[in-house]
Amino acid sequence: MFSRKLPRFLSILKTYEHYRSFRTTKFSWQKVLPEGLTLKDFIIGSTHQDAAVPRVEPVEETVPYLDQSNLKGWNRKVFFEVYGCQMNVNDTEIVWAILQSAGFQKTHKIEEADIVLMMTCSIRENAETKIWNRIQHLRGLKRTRLLHKNKPQLKIGILGCMAERLKEKLIEKERIIDLVAGPDSYKDLPRLLALTDNNEVAVNVLLSQDETYADITPVRLSSDNVSAYVSIMRGCDNMCSYCIVPFTRGKERSRPISSILNEVEYLSKQGFKEVTLLGQNVNSYRDLSVEEDTSQVTKMAKGFKTVYKTKKGGVRFDRLLDEVAKVDPQMRIRFTSPHPKDFPDEVLEVISKHKNVCKSLHLPAQSGNNEVLERMRRGYTRESYIELVNHVRSIIPGVTLSSDFICGFCGETESQFDDTLTLIEEVGYNVAYLFAYSMREKTTAHRRYKDDVDPSVKQERLLKMIKAFRKSADHLNKEFIGKQETVLIEGKSKRSDNYLAGRTDSNIKVIIPSCEIPDCEKSQSFTDIKPGDYVQVQIKEANSQVLKGIPLFHTSL
Repeated sequence: MFSRKLPRFLSILKTYEHYRSFRTTKFSWQKVLPEGLTLKDFIIGSTHQDAAVPRVEPVEETVPYLDQSNLKGWNRKVFFEVYGCQMNVNDTEIVWAILQSAGFQKTHKIEEADIVLMMTCSIRENAETKIWNRIQHLRGLKRTRLLHKNKPQLKIGILGCMAERLKEKLIEKERIIDLVAGPDSYKDLPRLLALTDNNEVAVNVLLSQDETYADITPVRLSSDNVSAYVSIMRGCDNMCSYCIVPFTRGKERSRPISSILNEVEYLSKQGFKEVTLLGQNVNSYRDLSVEEDTSQVTKMAKGFKTVYKTKKGGVRFDRLLDEVAKVDPQMRIRFTSPHPKDFPDEVLEVISKHKNVCKSLHLPAQSGNNEVLERMRRGYTRESYIELVNHVRSIIPGVTLSSDFICGFCGETESQFDDTLTLIEEVGYNVAYLFAYSMREKTTAHRRYKDDVDPSVKQERLLKMIKAFRKSADHLNKEFIGKQETVLIEGKSKRSDNYLAGRTDSNIKVIIPSCEIPDCEKSQSFTDIKPGDYVQVQIKEANSQVLKGIPLFHTSL
């Protein structure tokens, strides 16, 4: 009898081992990149850059010991912790939409949670260090749960970039982790969580060439309806030598324009007043799902270049931005994070044309020295960057700028760093994100260069960058004193319930007293100010961080 059942037993065992090795049948149509992407993937033979990749429907199979009832949440409570960029916030909203539809519940109290999911960031070493430290705290929480016989075991999952970068190393180092899921495997979470119920460690870190989650409507984590993030593209093809993103997020692929417009329209009907379009390289958006003139090629700002070949066809960012702005003229539109190369005149003209597209641009420079920029593989020089800044200001009068800067990159000398300080002073930024360089494995810098700037020198240079930025920002923000600005109120000030906080079109924070003001400029009727209101504010004070003002009346865009 055993001999007759042996083939069936071996078949089940083979399937079981197939899933234990994490080569998920459901995702067999995706391209597996176990060691990350290489530059070759971005230059040669990458057919999805020039033509739409046909989506192959996944084959639905179920592990022998899992049926559909196992994939249900059964009201188990999930607690989310989000680290890193706005994309991680949006990804968490996608995850929550998937789990909510599967029957899970969300809790804001970690003590009540049956599952803790951490959306992680790998962009810098400090970001990962925070997560490692947090995992140690969760170890104690998990042990405490074991003492309660009437409660299920606490499950801990690592999602996002850190999961993609470290993969099995997370499990080998921390035995308390039950689940590891990369940025393209969130739809598989109900199955992965079901595997953990069988005391399995569940992993899916497959990178996709076409997953954009366009068919998922994110469920917002916050109950307020002031601002929302809308993901329009994923991945990055730029291959800057210091950056881990292409290896944790994969190649660029853009969400269909129709699904983006549908989501923005839905948010408008829900009363949201501001939408931020998201992408790792947001303004390189290129929708290949609709027919478009294939003679159209990528247009870049003057003096900029890329490591990849010119891309043809597709709906570009300027058209998307124009269509999104038309959905609701009373809804502010922002976008992040862009690359300076992807600001051709067509994009700048759309920003200038629409009143609800914010006149605040992020132009990440990273360094002010040409030799460092070359090693970073940024594709531009200091001179071409400054030329772009001047061109932007000529087309969009009154535009405010923000930027990213890295100090202490491989081989950076003191004189090269001084060029970064002078660029900050010359351009003038209202907002800046400043960091000391940390080496990331798999990047070009990790293969080619040495992280040879002493950590103490990096910190000293970081303090110098902060000082230079704050001096410039203080001067720029003081120019708002005496002017009237339209402010979108976001909520109460962190320091006092008697004050409200909001942001200008220029993305500068404004603090105002909470009070009643006229319904419009000449109205005799007064109402309280609440989150989501547009308020005309007279600016009275300013520093490098915030503006302070007096609310005059309710207004609109």
